[in-house]
Amino acid sequence: MCDHGDERPFLSKHTKESHNLNKISATGSRRRRIWDLPHECHCPVVGVCIPLTNLRRLINKALNGQNLADDYEIHVGAVAECGRRNKVSELIQQELDQRYNRTIQQFRLAKTQDAVVRLWIDAIHIGDVAGAFWAALTHPRCDTTLQEGLCRDMHMLQHQAGASVRADLSRFNALIEENALLTRELGRVQERSTRLMTEKSNEIERLNTQLTQIRAELIGKDSSIAFLSADITALKTSIPDLDTRKRLLYKLDQMTERQTELETSLREAQVQLAEFTKSKDSEHKNTELLEPVIQVIPITLYLQQKNVLCVGGRSGNVSNYRDLIERVGGRFAHHDGGVEDNQNLLDANLAAADLVICQTGCISHNAYWRVKDFCKRTGKRCVFVENPSTTSLARGLEQFSDINDMNVEFHRLSLD
Repeated sequence: MCDHGDERPFLSKHTKESHNLNKISATGSRRRRIWDLPHECHCPVVGVCIPLTNLRRLINKALNGQNLADDYEIHVGAVAECGRRNKVSELIQQELDQRYNRTIQQFRLAKTQDAVVRLWIDAIHIGDVAGAFWAALTHPRCDTTLQEGLCRDMHMLQHQAGASVRADLSRFNALIEENALLTRELGRVQERSTRLMTEKSNEIERLNTQLTQIRAELIGKDSSIAFLSADITALKTSIPDLDTRKRLLYKLDQMTERQTELETSLREAQVQLAEFTKSKDSEHKNTELLEPVIQVIPITLYLQQKNVLCVGGRSGNVSNYRDLIERVGGRFAHHDGGVEDNQNLLDANLAAADLVICQTGCISHNAYWRVKDFCKRTGKRCVFVENPSTTSLARGLEQFSDINDMNVEFHRLSLD
């Protein structure tokens, strides 16, 4: 504790006259004031319970001016003035009661000395001893023994606080050095981060430029596609019956392919016939009487390069019609007379045909009159067949005057 003796400090000439008050016994109900406490309690109360800035403010207020004394002189003078009731001690009393009012109210509930001790021990464990020290010292149940114990505890707590401050100061200095090191490291990291951000920004700008160029190229391609689509649409519009022509070309390709296949089959058949004839000749080489070999004239000679159009007929006989026409060297084309095929194709088929066979029994009226009118106008040879059979078709072909030599062959084919 501070040993200030009985010497009055320089502040005593500015204080009021002290009032003599009787001490309150430990059995009363009135809280003691700071001037009621013994001198050895004033030093810890002023030093622990009032911060130096607040204490200097109170002294300046009591002196009505600016005090130029240092902190130690302020502390010593305030401790000396607390021994009697005066303006300084009253201001200190008021400051302590206002600052620790809540703690004082908590201690007021303690009705026994043991309860005061428990509250004080709890405050030590919590670490908030300033308010508890003031409330316990001024409590009505605080006697000389409890007062001495409180002062001893506070004395040791001050020593521990000093040691803690020194340890904290060492840790603080270490933290300052560590903070300086981390600050330098942070500066390097920030510099590296700034450099990376600059590089990334440049890269992003370059990629954005490329993206803009690609988008421009894409827009140009889309525009070109749109223009080309418009041109295609205009061309389709300018060419009438484009779909019809496409279908005709497709059928023409099919017919050409079929003709090629038939010609290939014919050549193979002729080769086989020649081989067969040669083998027969070798077998009868030594025989004087040779059986006459009937050689069938190649059927491709009869309708060579002739396009025969069959209009109408039964769909199941179309393959027989085709086989009959192609076996005599013709090119077969068929139109169902408007049942499934488009009637707009009929005129084109009629124009491409050399010979027309009209199946009157299986044809629509419209197609019948169109065939008849077309052949009449163009002078194209047309045969009207009532029965949609293969035999009737063969007989109809016999009516052409330019193929009279085909009679025997067609009779044989119809019998087959």
